[in-house]
Amino acid sequence: MIFLIQLLVIVLAIITHEHEVIAVYVPPYISVVNKHTDAAKPLYTVPVVTSYVDMQFLQENFLIDIDAPFTWHDCIVQWNIYPGSCPPNKICVSPVSCEEFDCTQVRASYSYKNPSCSPETNSSTLPGWGFCTCPVNVVNPMTSSCDQALLNYDIFSSPISACAPSSSCASFPANVSGVMAFSSSIYAYPAFLGPIKNTLALCLPSKSSAPGVLFIGNGPYYLLPQSNVDVRSYLSYTPLLKHKDSFGYFIKVNSIVIKKRSINVPTNTATKLSTLDPYTTLRTDIYHGVVRRFSMVTKRLRHAKPVAPFGLCYNTSTDGLKVPNIVFNLPDGKKWIVSTPNSIKQITNDVACLAFVDGGATSEPAIVIRTFQFEDNFLEFNLENSTFGFSSSLLSKQTSCANFNFTLTKSP
Repeated sequence: MIFLIQLLVIVLAIITHEHEVIAVYVPPYISVVNKHTDAAKPLYTVPVVTSYVDMQFLQENFLIDIDAPFTWHDCIVQWNIYPGSCPPNKICVSPVSCEEFDCTQVRASYSYKNPSCSPETNSSTLPGWGFCTCPVNVVNPMTSSCDQALLNYDIFSSPISACAPSSSCASFPANVSGVMAFSSSIYAYPAFLGPIKNTLALCLPSKSSAPGVLFIGNGPYYLLPQSNVDVRSYLSYTPLLKHKDSFGYFIKVNSIVIKKRSINVPTNTATKLSTLDPYTTLRTDIYHGVVRRFSMVTKRLRHAKPVAPFGLCYNTSTDGLKVPNIVFNLPDGKKWIVSTPNSIKQITNDVACLAFVDGGATSEPAIVIRTFQFEDNFLEFNLENSTFGFSSSLLSKQTSCANFNFTLTKSP
């Protein structure tokens, strides 16, 4: 059945070249990535086919979450789906019973330690259906509030997903109605794709006007204008680490270097990669070390009053902002270089800030690298080899995440 379901999956992609955006059909498992700036924080989505109506596949935008254990979205669970039974403009799917293996497995394989989450029970049923449903907890990435969703069989977004109330998506950007799981969970989207699930490649755009790209499956990957250069030649690799109670992706950072001076990172420190918040957070002790050093090497720049949530800002009304790189030293001598486009956030015409945030004295993980630092970087998560590939800024290669040439990319 799963193999038949896979045949229904269609992914749309957009090629951006010389300021022209052309919609085309491309082989499955390649998708555009859109940046949304109309919510409380920038977020990134992929278009997902969610239903088949009047001989057409319909799609909606889902947030990219590389930590979520399963996909969830705004939909309705019904036990007897037939033509005309689903309310207009709604997606209806079949329920998973609390007595089924998938219900037990999903609940056992993850846990949200959010105090607002209610206990998951087996007391609910659907009208006319003789079995209990399978409530699971989902956490809203915008508000961190917890809602209960019903586990279901979804033939489009993944074999197992969950239906959440419409209110769960109320704070999302416009035209975004769900969360797509791209984690290492067996219920995340990469696992749904079977044999090609071993690699997830992600390139987040820096502008909402030009999309980036997401691949599931091996490359090669090509960029314009260097259409004969495989992006993988730009990558350095470091091991992906496992972390208890999480399906997310973790790496080891040995130290943070700013202009040849190292800021100590304790040996037991975990570094998480996240797609749901914009700015890298550092535990207070690490953050203070980074800010002190960065302030010292930029002391000739005019400082400005800090703008929350940042602690170090500069006046850019008259001075050009030239700052040193911030380097994450990784195992085996690998270096992830964070250059000015990924370290400085322009707040207004007159103020720019160091785009790192104090995560608190007890924050765990101590370092979380987030999306502003990802933009226009090519990232590759190889689940088979447990490695993480990173390019540092593609702008130094005179290209960006908006410049993928799908026509030269081999189908997985």
